[in-house]
Amino acid sequence: MKPLAICLVSGGLDSCVAAAVAAQEFELAFLHVNYGQRTQNRELKAFHEIANFYQVKYRLVTDVPALKQIGGSALTDEKIKVPEGEISTDQIPITYVPFRNAHFLAIAVSWGEVLGAKKIFIGASQVDFSGYPDCRASFFEAFNRVIAEGTRPETDLRIETPLINLTKAEIVKLGAKLGAPFHLTWSCYQREDIACGRCESCLLRLKGFREAGIKDPLPYIFPYI
Repeated sequence: MKPLAICLVSGGLDSCVAAAVAAQEFELAFLHVNYGQRTQNRELKAFHEIANFYQVKYRLVTDVPALKQIGGSALTDEKIKVPEGEISTDQIPITYVPFRNAHFLAIAVSWGEVLGAKKIFIGASQVDFSGYPDCRASFFEAFNRVIAEGTRPETDLRIETPLINLTKAEIVKLGAKLGAPFHLTWSCYQREDIACGRCESCLLRLKGFREAGIKDPLPYIFPYI
């Protein structure tokens, strides 16, 4: 019998590939968090379709409304425009949702402790990424120490970041090798019908598929970079 792993699955490319990695050795439990993001409904659809693909028995969909109430991000505040046309390289972009991953991981730890899970998989990368501080390896190392300090003595639960040092192209190649269902994922920050192809998330995704030499199965309004 395989040990159990919690997978944080947004519905995006990276979390899908991280789940594909976890599926090699673990039974999967999928966690999805609605936090008032612009593409909340489309991401939830992608989550369930990916969960169906992997025949996931344990699923938790929950809400963190405080993140939208707090605001400060173009993903949660519709008065803030989502930047288009370039990938941030030298500063934290306005699409950063303050301390978001800490909220998500805290929920995953609570659920993992109840289920007796051994790992928490998250599809973070600190190579081709938007510069979010809560996607760095040092953040996850620190959070593992928090888990050890804040859970039962018998709890054996750690965060795994299998993509942390991979470029987006390497993530695409790994996902293709593992048969990850790219066609079910959603990455666009601002549209729920057809991906815009202009926001930073779309640009990073398109760059990854192009450099990997693999066709992205999703349609885009602006499909070229």
